[in-house]
Amino acid sequence: MKITRLRVYQTDLPYVGGRYAWGAGNVIESARASVVVIDTDAGLTGCGEFTPCGENYMVAHSEGVPALARLVASHLIGEDPRQVARIEQVLDHLVQGHGYAKAPFDAACWDILGQSLSAPVWLLLGGKLTDGAPMYRVAPQKPAEDTIAELEQHRAAGYRQFQIKTGADWAGDIERIRATVPLLKPGETAMADANQGWRVDHAIRVARATRDLDFILEQPCRTYEECQQVRRVAEQPMKLDECITGIAAAQRIVADRGAEICCLKISNLGGLSKARRVRDYLIENRIPVVAEDTWGGEIATATLAHFAASTPSEYLQNTTDLMNYNTSSTGIGGAVAKDGRLYAPDTPGLGVVPDYEALGAPILEVAA
Repeated sequence: MKITRLRVYQTDLPYVGGRYAWGAGNVIESARASVVVIDTDAGLTGCGEFTPCGENYMVAHSEGVPALARLVASHLIGEDPRQVARIEQVLDHLVQGHGYAKAPFDAACWDILGQSLSAPVWLLLGGKLTDGAPMYRVAPQKPAEDTIAELEQHRAAGYRQFQIKTGADWAGDIERIRATVPLLKPGETAMADANQGWRVDHAIRVARATRDLDFILEQPCRTYEECQQVRRVAEQPMKLDECITGIAAAQRIVADRGAEICCLKISNLGGLSKARRVRDYLIENRIPVVAEDTWGGEIATATLAHFAASTPSEYLQNTTDLMNYNTSSTGIGGAVAKDGRLYAPDTPGLGVVPDYEALGAPILEVAA
């Protein structure tokens, strides 16, 4: 089997809530999705997606995927997409870094591999170890009373884990945390996610002012070292996110016992292949993970769902239904969210196909 054609599509995904505020003054109303479609001479087609949470998130932006495609297309055409490790090597040899742009190519190859074997991707990743991954839901930065009302809506929809966005105003964040966390019911969990937004001294003040509350402190500061400085003071469990960029970061966390939970964003790690290795290493060292991505529609969510399904349930903190954050789509079919859990499809490959009507015409097409 050989790759015969590569296509890249782009479409905007408006946020279902209108305005999504997070971190230190970041706001998005729409995210631009890049979808990669790989065609083969066997008649099989695979797809993958990368969508950044804003154009400056982790220095990842929507122009990266088409730029990478222009550089690598001639090298990928003629390769066997079922050899996912070989494709990973080719991409890493041609372009150093920029894993977020490589991620949809990697996913598309896993999709084709699964279809060729009539197997869902979760089976290729080792099997279904979680049948229905618990989901969290985000409450963007809003006044406390609005956040409380939003959390109640999510609770009614079956969510039991909630991510409260902080990071813009540390003093106001203390008030929001103190107003919302005590309202949690038995079996529910809250994460206060600063998305790197606090200075170290501000993060320490937040931790000290809320030390009597049971919640997870998520990525309070920009760097790993700063987060560790906060960790020496904070009594809350710490979840690291943006600073986990690869296996080297995971090795450092394990050596330092630097976090109680690690959030694994597939695109931030360079694709499903690399994310799988990082996940397995962390779990081998008894550190639970979150299966996540930067943003996305149905295609990104399907990839995420297979990743979550193949994660041992006792070490899977949660995942999320990215496609339900948007008012438009990238794919048809895929994962199903029900009663606060995300279910991966059992159909071959990723179990999702591009929504060509929503995607429109490709912005880039290269054929043999």
